[in-house]
Amino acid sequence: MEIDTIAAISTPVGEGAISIVRLSGQDAIKIVKQLFKGKDLQYVDSHTLHYGKIIDPDTEEVADEVIVSVMRAPKTFTCEEVVEINCHGGLMAVNRILELVLDRGARLAEPGEFTKRAFLNGRIDLSQAEAVMDVIQSKTSQAMNVALNQLDGKLSRLITELRQELIETIAHVEVNIDYPEYDDVEEMSHDLMKEKTKYVHGEIERLLQVAKQGKILREGIKTAIIGRPNVGKSSLMNSLVQEERAIVTDVPGTTRDVIEEYVNVRGIPLKLIDTAGIRETKDIVEKIGVERSHKILQEADLVLFMLNYNEEITEDDRKIFELLTDMNYIVIINKTDLPKKINMDEIKELANEHSVISMALINDKGIDDLESSLSKLFFSKNIQTDDITYVSNIRHIHLLKQSKQALEDAMKALELDMPLDIIQIDVTRTWEFLGEIVGDTASESLIDQLFSQFCLGK
Repeated sequence: MEIDTIAAISTPVGEGAISIVRLSGQDAIKIVKQLFKGKDLQYVDSHTLHYGKIIDPDTEEVADEVIVSVMRAPKTFTCEEVVEINCHGGLMAVNRILELVLDRGARLAEPGEFTKRAFLNGRIDLSQAEAVMDVIQSKTSQAMNVALNQLDGKLSRLITELRQELIETIAHVEVNIDYPEYDDVEEMSHDLMKEKTKYVHGEIERLLQVAKQGKILREGIKTAIIGRPNVGKSSLMNSLVQEERAIVTDVPGTTRDVIEEYVNVRGIPLKLIDTAGIRETKDIVEKIGVERSHKILQEADLVLFMLNYNEEITEDDRKIFELLTDMNYIVIINKTDLPKKINMDEIKELANEHSVISMALINDKGIDDLESSLSKLFFSKNIQTDDITYVSNIRHIHLLKQSKQALEDAMKALELDMPLDIIQIDVTRTWEFLGEIVGDTASESLIDQLFSQFCLGK
């Protein structure tokens, strides 16, 4: 079957030192050879770089001075012929080269099509393919390590081992049923089936136990900073981000809209959201900001609720405490450099065992205590990304939960001494669910949907 050659720009749009046009397919070298003035690319060694110029064959004009890398199949990312044209950065040069490549027979790649070809050609499995995007989108070094472990196949190997355990159990049952006369085959008993299912169930449980931490490392914690106007919300964001991201004044209601920024707190990526102060107001613009703050509050994974040490608690503050019921939140008492007016005993009672931290942001006091509380809230121990197989992808977590449920159904049936051929139906379902993680049993439409979320040129 003839596979067409695809091409795309693989570097971010904008000005930079270099840009890269990548081609993959059986005609990749042939297409670039028509445009390249330099060594004959058909005869160069694989995985080599070559200086030259890209020429428009129709006009003989020089498009750009380039370095071309040639990588021959099958030792490439896609297992196909791959050529990368390294040109000067900027929009004009790279777009001109891409246009010339497409004119000579290449097709513009779809989002994620390079990685999809790597998957379809057996270079990587589906979980590794998804890890490619996790590497690109990592916000912290810990998240990067988790993604690299998955890209290296750490999760894939574990899933493959568990599936092998299950398929051997299924095959054992089938042999006992179809060939009962074979005396040299060990009989699959209920006890042996219990042992196998219990082992796989335990491994899946272990993965799910750290899945919450993995998901946090991958996606970050959506953190809303809320409180009445002028309690120091914008100052807190600026202290954590370590730059003047939000406007800080003594005038209440300065922040009218939602401001977002990612920050790394002890390896935990926080998506900080500085909201407009929550209070009753007649100002139309500020009122819109307050309404947005309420919406952000409902969607947040964590809330940092700020109060003023120099002010008494108000009815608005008590209403916010009511809104925070059943949510993850930390109470921050700011401006402890000023005379005390707030009733700390009432605050602790309203906080109901949630962390209460005192701060004086003007002196950068209390930031370390906040970071420590954040770490303890989401990670009971230090983050380990080398020894633990983290599951961070929501699709994987869902499939693991389905696998766990199917095994529990099988284990219940075993307790009731149901026939093994009936029990193996749930064991087979588990094998199929786990197969979807690595792509062995994933549908074509699911694969297309996953790769469509990738960036162009990857």
